[in-house]
Amino acid sequence: MHDTHAGHGYIGDKNAYLTRLRRIEGQVRGLQRMVEEEQYCIDILTQVSAVTKGLQAVSMGLVEDHLGHCVVRAARAGDAEAEEKVREASAAIARLLRS
Repeated sequence: MHDTHAGHGYIGDKNAYLTRLRRIEGQVRGLQRMVEEEQYCIDILTQVSAVTKGLQAVSMGLVEDHLGHCVVRAARAGDAEAEEKVREASAAIARLLRS
């Protein structure tokens, strides 16, 4: 279930997230170029690691924003909504850990 209310927790940092994601997008394009140019595999793996760390930073920021905004707001609204938001956050964290 997705929160359809405006003002998600990350909105205050939206531009920072977009900047990070654009940087990651550029890194992925760079990876494609490296493979096309048949560059050394270790160099490619080093760049894959950088992209992975960038995505992990975005993920952790979103988790923190969700907990600090959406879950807190739901807790104030009542038990059922709070339980749903905690379940939702737990499932998202579990997916991140499996990736």
